[in-house]
Amino acid sequence: MTASYTLVLLPESYAIMQLAPGTVFDIKGGSETELLAVIHTSEETTVVCKEGLISKEKTVERGWRVLKIAGSLDFKLVGVLASLLIPLAEAGVSVYTLSTYSTDLILVKGDRLKTVIRTLKKAGHQILE
Repeated sequence: MTASYTLVLLPESYAIMQLAPGTVFDIKGGSETELLAVIHTSEETTVVCKEGLISKEKTVERGWRVLKIAGSLDFKLVGVLASLLIPLAEAGVSVYTLSTYSTDLILVKGDRLKTVIRTLKKAGHQILE
């Protein structure tokens, strides 16, 4: 039996932005947002933040909504993301995922949100909107 999870839908729309490798990204208002992620690799710097916090950037995907797994997840848990992502893949939904020390987040395009909510509820998960 697959475990079910409660997910919280964040109220804002988010953007995923690609910058040159090693770019330092200083965002004003970042501490006031529910989610701000900056990921540096040797190939690029990626920023995930509220749409309203970024200006016109060359490479940016807008219109993402965020579902955050409620509570804190133990590192020993297995298959958490699979229980959420497999039903979404079967429904043809593309996702972008992030993890913090305590939980996982799933970003989906806003125009697919109704399908995502319906699919996850059908798979036994609860969505708090």
